[in-house]
Amino acid sequence: MIVIFLLIPLSIVIAACFLGAFIWAVRSGQYEDTCTPSMRVLLDEEQKADSQFSNENKHEHSN
Repeated sequence: MIVIFLLIPLSIVIAACFLGAFIWAVRSGQYEDTCTPSMRVLLDEEQKADSQFSNENKHEHSN
């Protein structure tokens, strides 16, 4: 029974810490742009492929 009196306040403190971290993240703009990071992976691959293709063409034309 004594353990419950320790665990309930401890769980409330931990929950308050998580809530505070979430509020801080929202206010600092962590959730502003959720689409661009996932799209960046696709765009980076296309840019790398384009640059490799253009480099191969440059080497073929210089020989």
